[in-house]
Amino acid sequence: MASAEQDALALREQLFHERVRECIICTLLFTTLYILCHFIITHFKKHTDFTAEHDDEDATVNRIALGLCTFTLAVALGAVLLLPFSIISNEVLLSFPRNYYIQWLNGSLVHGLWNLVFLFSNLSLVFLMPFAYFFTESEGFAGSKKGIMARVYETSVVLLLLTLLVLGMVWVASAIMCNDSASRQSLYDLWEYYLPYLYSCISLSGVLLLLLCTPFGLSTMFTVMGQLLVKPWLLEDLDEQLSCTRLEEATVSRRI
Repeated sequence: MASAEQDALALREQLFHERVRECIICTLLFTTLYILCHFIITHFKKHTDFTAEHDDEDATVNRIALGLCTFTLAVALGAVLLLPFSIISNEVLLSFPRNYYIQWLNGSLVHGLWNLVFLFSNLSLVFLMPFAYFFTESEGFAGSKKGIMARVYETSVVLLLLTLLVLGMVWVASAIMCNDSASRQSLYDLWEYYLPYLYSCISLSGVLLLLLCTPFGLSTMFTVMGQLLVKPWLLEDLDEQLSCTRLEEATVSRRI
C-alpha cells in the first residue's frame, strides 16, 4: 500500500511538473509572437491624431485597440505556424528519441497548443476584433459623462446587440435549412455547436475571398515587380533603340 501511494504521488507530481512546463512554454511562445506582431503593426501603422499628446482619451483608446489587434495577429500567426511546428517537433523527436533536452516536444504540448489556438481564435473573431472596431468609433451615449468608461459601455451594448443579431440570423438560417427541432435545440449548446459552426462559416468565407483575390494580387505583384526590375542590357534590341532615337531626332528637328 505504501509503495502504491508513493507511485501515485510520484505520478501526480510528474503530471504537475509537465503541466507547469507546458504552461511556461506556451507563455514564452505567445509572448514572443506578441512582441513580433507589435513591432510589425507599429512599423506599418499610420500616424494619426490619436497619438497626440493633448488628447489623452483618444490616445488611450488607440493603445487599447492596438493591443487587441496585436493579440489577434499573434493568435493568427500562431495558428499559421502551428502545423509546421507540429511537423518539425515530430521529426526532431523521431531523430533524437532518447535526448533528454527535447522530450518537452511531445504530443501533449502540441495538443495543448491546438486547444489554445482554437479558443483564442474564437475569442478574437467573435469578441476582440469587433470590440476594437466599435471601441475606436464610440464616443459615449448622449447625455452621459465623457470618458473611457462611457466608450466601454457603448461598445459593450453595441457588441451585445450585434451578437444577438448574429445569433438570430444563424437560428433562422438553421431553421430554414434544417426544419426540425433537433437543429433548433442544438443552438442552445453554444460551446459545442455554435462557435465551431460560426468559425467554420467565417473560415469558408475567408477561403472564398482568398480564391477570389489571389489572381488579382498575383497580377498586381508581377506588374509591380516588372516596373521595379531593370531589363538586362543583353536582352535589349539595339536596332530598335537606334530607330527610336532617329525618330526623336527627326521630331525635334521639325519642331526647330
